[in-house]
Amino acid sequence: MSFYWLRAVPNPRFSGTHTYGNKWGLPGVHCPVCDATWATAADVYPSVDLSHLPAQEQKKYLPRLEEDYAEFERLREQVRPLVPSGVHLWPGTQFGPMTGSAQGEFGPLVLAHAWTLLMRREPLERLQAEGLRGLKGCRTELRFRKKNPPELLEMELLPRGQLHPACLPERPPPCPKCERDGFKRPDEPILDAATLPEDLDLFRLAGFETMIIGTERFVEAVRRLGYEQDIAFRELPVRGQ
Repeated sequence: MSFYWLRAVPNPRFSGTHTYGNKWGLPGVHCPVCDATWATAADVYPSVDLSHLPAQEQKKYLPRLEEDYAEFERLREQVRPLVPSGVHLWPGTQFGPMTGSAQGEFGPLVLAHAWTLLMRREPLERLQAEGLRGLKGCRTELRFRKKNPPELLEMELLPRGQLHPACLPERPPPCPKCERDGFKRPDEPILDAATLPEDLDLFRLAGFETMIIGTERFVEAVRRLGYEQDIAFRELPVRGQ
């Protein structure tokens, strides 16, 4: 099985653009151990609904920095039962529908930001009918300034798989408190065969959630159905031990 990194094309055919950001999210955090102040931009679970929380509690999930690490941990554990099991819930993880503005014309698959994949409903349903696994589209609340706007769905992609140690730099171990492992993505990524999922055809790369990975089954279906216009696929090497 081959695996491909989804990339935006330099000269897209469609003009559509959108801002990004979701309705709720964990705050960024200041770690009391490593002293880093940080948040992720790419860990997103748009199906998670926090509207059942009291209004004052919902405000704590708006974009901000949390200096009290214990409070960050409380907020994280409060939402853990609502997210897929086993996910990390990094600082800055976002929840709920995508909000913001959109304009222009959108193709069947939209990768306006490297870590955010949108699909129109019909292409999503046709890809699901092909038997592809891991395609979960969630409604968005993007605002268009035109009549009859397209229905764009944000893909909820699970973090799976790792980069192979051979392509990673030597570095200190992750922070024992916040688990931050800050290093630059290698220019020539190599996937670790032992960590890749066997039950998903589309996923985020764990540890580098800005990288969206598709299997050759996904890529072949997208190409056969003619949905490749504004997305490029870069095959990545896969290495075992």
